[in-house]
Amino acid sequence: MSTILLVEDEELNRTLVKAVLSRSADPTVREAQVVDATSLSAARDRLAADHIDLILLDMNLPDGNGLTLARELADSGTPRPTVVAVTASVLPQDRVAAIDAGCDDFLDKPYAAADLVAVVSRYLAR
Repeated sequence: MSTILLVEDEELNRTLVKAVLSRSADPTVREAQVVDATSLSAARDRLAADHIDLILLDMNLPDGNGLTLARELADSGTPRPTVVAVTASVLPQDRVAAIDAGCDDFLDKPYAAADLVAVVSRYLAR
C-alpha cells in the first residue's frame, strides 16, 4: 500500500482531497493511505516518521513556502518521494519555480477531481 503525505493547511481542502482519493475508481489511489500535515514543520516530522511515496505539497503554508521543503528533499542526496506542487499560484514562473525547486509535477488550484486522481495514479503506478 502506498502512502501519500498531504501538506495542506486548509481543513476543507484536506477533507476534499481525501474524499476524492478515497472514492477513486483506481484501486491504487483508493487504497493509498493519506496522512496529512498542516505546516512545513509537521511535514518534516511526518517524513522522518513514515515511509512516504508521494507528497501533495501546498505552496503557501503558515510557516513558509512549500518550495522550501521541495528543495530540502531534492538537495538531501537520498531517495525521496515524488513531490507534486499543489497551488493557486498559476503563473508560468510559479510552475518553473516549483520544478526548479525539485517538484516532479504541478497541479493548479482549483483542479478537477479527475485531474487530481490522474496525477496521483500516474505517480503511484511507478
